[in-house]
Amino acid sequence: MTNDRTTLLLGGRIYAPASPDATAMAVTGGTIVWIGQDAPARALHPDAEVIDLGGAFVAPAFVDAHVHATATGLHLTGLDLTAVRDAGELLAAVREAATPGQVLLAHGWDESAWTSPRLPSRAELDEAAGDVAVYLSRVDVHSALVSSALIALAPEAREADGWSADGPLTRAAHHHARRAARTAIGPDQRDHAQRAFLAEAAARGVVSVHECGGPDISGREDFTALLAAAAGPGLPEVVGYWGETDVETARALGARGAAGDLFADGALGSRTAALRAPYHDHPAGSGALYLDARAIGEHVAACTEAGTQAGFHVIGDAAVAEVIEGFRLAEKEVGHRALAARHHRLEHLEMVDAEQARALSGWGVVASVQPLFDAAWGGEHGMYAERLGERAAGLNPFAALAAEGVLLAFGSDTPVTPLDPWAAVRAAVYHRTPGSGLSPRAAFTAHTRAGHRAAGVNDGVTGSLVAGAPAHYAVWDATDLVVATPDSRVQRWSTDPRAGVPPLPRLDEDAPSPRCLRTVRGGEVIYDDFTTTT
Repeated sequence: MTNDRTTLLLGGRIYAPASPDATAMAVTGGTIVWIGQDAPARALHPDAEVIDLGGAFVAPAFVDAHVHATATGLHLTGLDLTAVRDAGELLAAVREAATPGQVLLAHGWDESAWTSPRLPSRAELDEAAGDVAVYLSRVDVHSALVSSALIALAPEAREADGWSADGPLTRAAHHHARRAARTAIGPDQRDHAQRAFLAEAAARGVVSVHECGGPDISGREDFTALLAAAAGPGLPEVVGYWGETDVETARALGARGAAGDLFADGALGSRTAALRAPYHDHPAGSGALYLDARAIGEHVAACTEAGTQAGFHVIGDAAVAEVIEGFRLAEKEVGHRALAARHHRLEHLEMVDAEQARALSGWGVVASVQPLFDAAWGGEHGMYAERLGERAAGLNPFAALAAEGVLLAFGSDTPVTPLDPWAAVRAAVYHRTPGSGLSPRAAFTAHTRAGHRAAGVNDGVTGSLVAGAPAHYAVWDATDLVVATPDSRVQRWSTDPRAGVPPLPRLDEDAPSPRCLRTVRGGEVIYDDFTTTT
């Protein structure tokens, strides 16, 4: 818990753009009260508890603006399929992990990266699992391989759109199967998974996560249990978004908005993102549009009038066009000023052009985006290029969105991509499409201060290291620290105040992520691997 005693951090490097030569920071209770250099710090705070940073780097703590806590916790504590490279390895992993009497949930297979793209049949999966109900989500979590025993728990999937008698389930059939798998998780297993996720987030320097729940994602019990668990001390903040058009339900569940993974469409990897033209590698299909402009507009208007955030999962260009038209309809209903004041959200927003970005900026819309998507699937030979051909080069245009004034808030969509904020910052800087990336400073801001703003915190200081700001910060190992200047050139650490902008840790593409030594939320230590000198 926090108290009113002052803590003085000395002998480090403080990431404070207003004080680029700062080496010291004072915190009283849960608030930063002073930033500067060591000598005046000692003089101004003679009775403070002193922490010798030993050269460590102190920066605003991260915010992950799009997570799935339980799924990630199950991934962290259970079977991980991200490393399998063919159907045989996947079946061997299932055979070893299947436990009679328990549902097996695992995540992360990606046939686009396999040595052979052949997926195991349901008969093969049944042979490997025996009578165990098995749910294996694809890396994008928009399709899944399931066993016959799992289908027995979700018989309605057989009659739903996206059903396959032998292959992965998609669309509504997948939603039924996922709901059945989640329902089968007991409260103890769920609580263990959620706390494992929150502990991992804190160890990564994260003080706040935005949980994107919903009836087709995790269920009400899971969502409310997570919010209740995070309400206790010693954990990151959880800002909940509920993906359903029922605004009153979202409020009753304690959600910040009826937003997050409210699906306008699906995902590119599963070929369910809604496209204007067919998929390059599947000319017979152009994805799935789950909401039309009228429904989108009605929801945005309802949330605006209720004083809460609306938001949608939107990826394909056809879905983006539908969302844009929905916002236009909402503007006619509630007026521009009221619409822009709510700062509604779009999750992912991968296929968007400059004109659409300009419109979204005018409506004050937040783009909750995931730079590690580009790192995983971008480039000339990545999954995006396989699915879209030449259209892939236009995906995730962070620079164009920022240039039009759209607020970018970075997240991981974990377990889709790893919970690794520094890797996300690097991915945004070294975007696979030249001209689409951001400067290191802009990318870092998108993963810190912008995340708080995306959740409606608009005090102008939260997420920064300035006097008067909440003491949300992380301490990082600065051993042999290399830094990146705003133009992305790599140089050695410099404390020269003439540099103007404080440097960030090494950001070249192959750099390992810095090691977190301590994470502090509102003055309370929520992760600690740091030996202090007092």
